Amino acid sequence: MPRLETDIKLDYKDVLIRPKRSTLKSRSEVQLERTYTFRNAQKSWTGVPIIAANMDTVGTFEMAQALCGTDKHQWIVCIHKHYSMQEWQDFAASSPELLPYVAVSSGSGAEDLKKLQQIIEIVPALSFICLDVANGYSEHFVAAVKQVHSLFPSHVIMAGNVVTGEMVEELILAGADIIKVGIGPGSVCTTRKQTGVGYPQLSAVLECADAAHGLNGHVIADGGCTCPGDVAKAFGAGSDFVMLGGMLAGHDESSGEILELMDGSKVKRFYGMSSTTAMTKHVGGVAEYRASEGKSVTVSYRGPVQHTALEVMGGVRSTCTYTGASKLKELSKRTTFIRVTQQINEIFGKAPNEQEVKQKQKN
Repeated sequence: MPRLETDIKLDYKDVLIRPKRSTLKSRSEVQLERTYTFRNAQKSWTGVPIIAANMDTVGTFEMAQALCGTDKHQWIVCIHKHYSMQEWQDFAASSPELLPYVAVSSGSGAEDLKKLQQIIEIVPALSFICLDVANGYSEHFVAAVKQVHSLFPSHVIMAGNVVTGEMVEELILAGADIIKVGIGPGSVCTTRKQTGVGYPQLSAVLECADAAHGLNGHVIADGGCTCPGDVAKAFGAGSDFVMLGGMLAGHDESSGEILELMDGSKVKRFYGMSSTTAMTKHVGGVAEYRASEGKSVTVSYRGPVQHTALEVMGGVRSTCTYTGASKLKELSKRTTFIRVTQQINEIFGKAPNEQEVKQKQKN
């Protein structure tokens, strides 16, 4: 029989973070770096736990060169799975210092896993593997996680996507260290529209983080962030990492050419990896037995990603000062969410991204 859960589930737009007394004098005092020790891989990592998504237009080697490394921002970039072996070799040879901050991405199919093995053989310094499928509830996917963990027991495996605690636990016990949380919240994802399946992202993160931490595992809040405040809410909800796609689209480091519209404005193409655009590009089209679950859009050209990265980190630092958290590690302990009916006063219209304003002034 069908069931109806009557508990209200919430998204980032439904809450604000309550401010608390703080002893911090400046945002510059806030430490965003985290050190995590991973349960299954038995290794540690230190960096800023924000991740560029493994999408064609976001998870690029150029993005890694801008965001990764101890002399950059120490973010992680999940490299999309469509680069060739030669391109991986060239990147590893030219930027070996970035390899601890990049993840090699793969699906769960036999060809995907074969290519994953080949990449790790030619780039053994890689530490992270991102196993990414739309539906992480499949038994086939759990088996793939077990297989990859048995082949590469010292690599940190990110796996998903799921939105409920029991599946988080199953994937951790199968060998994954970091579980990707989110079904349908992304800006170019249409899964909820096409299938009716999903879970409001804030509640998903709260519940999945609780399940993962009980097993000494970790979670990534994947999708749904539209501004630095959403990133802070994800961390406040207990997420260990936050993955960004749309917020990093439209930059110089995003793949694709810059298009100029009739009015002189500049844009770049951004699309979901289950969109018709992506499937036509990589597999020749959408198979007859399925439907597209993504869309293709144009986003304003925003110049170098460096500026957006600083804006995101600056916003999270400010959240920490409002809550009295001197370290990002303390933010979830100091977060109290309040439900709201309105977040922003938009009487003069929606405030544009600061980098969009700067780019328009340049143009």
